[in-house]
Amino acid sequence: MSDFPGVLRVGDLEVAVSVSDRRKSVRLTVERDASVTAVVPPQISTAELAKLVEAKRSWLYGKLAEKRELGEAPPDKQFVTGEGFRYLGRSYRLRIVPAGEVRLVRGRLELPEGGGAKELVGWYRRVGRPWLTRRIRPWAARMGVELTGLRVRPLGYRWGSCSRDGQVNIHWATMQLPPSLIDYVLVHELAHLKRPDHGAEFWRVVEQALPGHEEYRERLRRTGDDLWLPEEGR
Repeated sequence: MSDFPGVLRVGDLEVAVSVSDRRKSVRLTVERDASVTAVVPPQISTAELAKLVEAKRSWLYGKLAEKRELGEAPPDKQFVTGEGFRYLGRSYRLRIVPAGEVRLVRGRLELPEGGGAKELVGWYRRVGRPWLTRRIRPWAARMGVELTGLRVRPLGYRWGSCSRDGQVNIHWATMQLPPSLIDYVLVHELAHLKRPDHGAEFWRVVEQALPGHEEYRERLRRTGDDLWLPEEGR
């Protein structure tokens, strides 16, 4: 099964394929960024998977329409005292203050009066860079990859990206996730420094660094749809 394609094309559908010895059946998923992925058992053939994707075409189109056209609307937020915003997996209530900058003080997220999405996104980016840099360095050392830098920025519906020179980009919204899922995002991007595609070898690198990665991936898929992601922060 090592020669299985990283991306399978069935008509106008592109399916990113990974192989797992733990799977006994195919799991097809429409991801948060409207990409289609398949986790398959080793014994399945390319023809069998293509036949299954063809059979599921109507279902896949329906899910893609929800993601791309209707969208999974992020939670509505009001910038008022008492509104909740997540940080590292926990919800913190806003406290509107007369002036200053966004900061976390004694379990409350302080927002200057008149502030909104722009200021909060800026805060996630500001606190995210040092936190994520400290978090990713041990993973890079453990995985034997060279990290040249980390940036926190809007990335649309992607959790992260990386370049061949070792630069990793992480979406600011990742800072809303619990640390264990942030680790998965970081490991995923670092694995791309070894393997740029999503083929079987890529997932082996991820699994070696983070055993049971499929569970993290599924949790991230479920959790990601509930995060706050305003238009101006994408």
